[in-house]
Amino acid sequence: MTTAATTSRDLPHPARDEIRLEGILHALSDPMRLRIVRELATDGGELSCSRFDLPVTKSTTTHHFRVLRESGVIRQIYRGTAKMNGLRRDDLDVLFPGLLDTLLDAAARQALRLGD
Repeated sequence: MTTAATTSRDLPHPARDEIRLEGILHALSDPMRLRIVRELATDGGELSCSRFDLPVTKSTTTHHFRVLRESGVIRQIYRGTAKMNGLRRDDLDVLFPGLLDTLLDAAARQALRLGD
């Protein structure tokens, strides 16, 4: 069951058992969303939305974060006025062992190959 927002500042997230492989793959099929996930994985902690310098509009950035959250790839929480983002690595590793690491490794190899 999706965790419903309890206040206007709480954001809904899928419960672990609601996370679907096709949702994760869809979310990570977009280069901007994959870039966000790579940055979160590199940092290992939580990063604010403003920390990401994406070459898209603010509304498009918001959309990308929403897709990642609703698919179960990231968790977003407010800390003061900042919206913080973190990978749901524990949930993803339990549901799909090795998937996140394999995708991140493939993305890094592709970035090297393409000179990104």
